[in-house]
Amino acid sequence: MRLADRFEYTTAADPALNYCLWDYSPAAPVDDKWRSVNLLYQSFEVAGIDDRAFDVVEALRESIGAFRTVFGIKLLGDRLAWEFYFYDYDRQQRSVSASRVLAALRPWLGCQLAVDEQTPYFMFSLDFDADIAAGRRALDVVHLYIGNPGSAVSSGIAYALRSGGCTLENFYFFFDAMGQRDQIIDKLICSAHGIAGQVPIEQVLVPELADCRTICVANKSGHDCIYFSGVDVKQLAYFLSWLDYPLPIRQFVAEHHHRLDHLRFDVGFDYRTEGGRLQIIKSGYYGVF
Repeated sequence: MRLADRFEYTTAADPALNYCLWDYSPAAPVDDKWRSVNLLYQSFEVAGIDDRAFDVVEALRESIGAFRTVFGIKLLGDRLAWEFYFYDYDRQQRSVSASRVLAALRPWLGCQLAVDEQTPYFMFSLDFDADIAAGRRALDVVHLYIGNPGSAVSSGIAYALRSGGCTLENFYFFFDAMGQRDQIIDKLICSAHGIAGQVPIEQVLVPELADCRTICVANKSGHDCIYFSGVDVKQLAYFLSWLDYPLPIRQFVAEHHHRLDHLRFDVGFDYRTEGGRLQIIKSGYYGVF
């Protein structure tokens, strides 16, 4: 099937959801516009991924419904990869469980992991790449996210479930981008991998992106991460150019910005400082299908 034949257009019934599946108001009229899933489809084509990747998207919709899956398009060095995120804030009363999703995707992912559904996670995610799509290897990790009671801001803890058990991955903290700027800066500085005395704060708290809705700071085992939630299509284009995404991806967003200007996007990057320089480890941009 041609890529253009896969493109999906918005309807009046489409929800506007960010990467946490939180509602937002569209930034422009939605008539004759594109759904964000078109960015995912185009990234599959750029990567030359097996057509089974498109089957995975449809299997997820059939299993849990439309607009229940968040996708992340990741750039790791010069390689594209993906991650699918699933939320159910009812936790142990959840209907969107890891067990349900893994069962639906087993023909494509070949994952043999078993998730204890008594774990009070509100979110989980699955990695995806060209090898998994082609069936050259099985999915071997499920990322589980649970709450972080006692935090002064919305916060979560991520664990990686593998065949050998769970290991701690990272802590996430969500801040209002405008109203909690001082706390964001404090959080960025208070890290063994952070920027204190190393690089200007603006290299991480990027001015071109910081005018957004929510900023999330994550502390990971060997580096940190920052996410900017609620950026517009112009800011998305800046992000893709700044981090040197494949030219076809940058051109696609630039050419079709008028079909994407109703959407708010979420972007982020993992980083650490080395020798007084900021090192970008990986990055990603997000949408919903």
